[in-house]
Amino acid sequence: MAAAELTDGAERGRGASRVLLFAWILLIIALLAAAGWTFIFGKSSDGEPAVAFDISTPIKHVAEIVKPRSGDTNLIGAGPMPSVPMPQATTPPATVPANISKAIYAGANLVADPDLIENTSNGPLPRIADDGRTPMAAYAPPVPNVQGPKIAIVVMGLGTSAKDTQAAIANLPAGITLGFLPYTDDVQRWVSMARQHGHEVLLEVPMEPFDFPDSDPGPHTLRAGGGEDSNIDRLTWSLTRFTGYAGVTNLLGGRFMSDPNALEPVMTFLSRRGLVFFDSGPAARSAGPTVAKQISAPYVQSAANIDAIQTGMEIDQQLSELEARARLNGSAAGTAFLYPVTVERLTNWAQGLPGRGFVLVPASAIVPSSK
Repeated sequence: MAAAELTDGAERGRGASRVLLFAWILLIIALLAAAGWTFIFGKSSDGEPAVAFDISTPIKHVAEIVKPRSGDTNLIGAGPMPSVPMPQATTPPATVPANISKAIYAGANLVADPDLIENTSNGPLPRIADDGRTPMAAYAPPVPNVQGPKIAIVVMGLGTSAKDTQAAIANLPAGITLGFLPYTDDVQRWVSMARQHGHEVLLEVPMEPFDFPDSDPGPHTLRAGGGEDSNIDRLTWSLTRFTGYAGVTNLLGGRFMSDPNALEPVMTFLSRRGLVFFDSGPAARSAGPTVAKQISAPYVQSAANIDAIQTGMEIDQQLSELEARARLNGSAAGTAFLYPVTVERLTNWAQGLPGRGFVLVPASAIVPSSK
């Protein structure tokens, strides 16, 4: 009896094992079949719309755009040259000659005139010619002989990035004024290219902001408490970096521009050398309008920073408001930076200006006439 029970138990165990083995075999066959079906026919979701986000490249801080980048800036003897060939025949060398003995042109436009230059140990310093011609007049493009409210736009920051500088010079309308920093070794090349394309050029002079030194315009910054002699020395250094500019504009400088005692000697020095001062404001605390009126200096103040918010919609809105101001006052000026979106929106906007009755002019063209 016991032996029969043992035999029956063994038979039942072997039966259970065969059932379990058979189940595993069926599972494996099912998985292999599913894999084969997917391989041949694909997944049911294939071909459906999908959304992918690229999060591998972080957005750069604005300060990184403003600062020169060694891999992007065309320095003499270092770094890549711009892809567009530089004009050769009529362009001055990359470094301004110590002595300029004859007029130098970029295409049909003047870049250096010995009659407008005082040769110094630091480099060529602009001056009013013996016949009364000023750099502001000599280096300014002709103004279209068209009636209508005048608008001037100054795009600043050129020279910080070879790619963006080249794009701005090549794509922006000739009526837009371009501001160049004095720090890059090849700035004269860019200025010459800008003049060849018909742009008016301004020199950006570094001036002390309210949050200095957290915001630092760099070496040779004019300081509100620096004293007249020190500031004129620093100004002269900037003025001798390149030629071909009609005037200067402030690089930052909120604190300096708000101090009439610091600003007056500088503006007087510039006026006596025939240069226009473009106040890149707008700053309610700027002493520029008052000082300029007191000393009868050629002066223009920006009414708007058109790309403080870097979106196409906001830039278009600022330009529309600038048009309204120009229609009300007869002229208006705005400031911008060479962001790609700014260059694109300005180019599109300028194409429709004549149809709306406006005239795009260089900054020097809206200097109030002295009476």
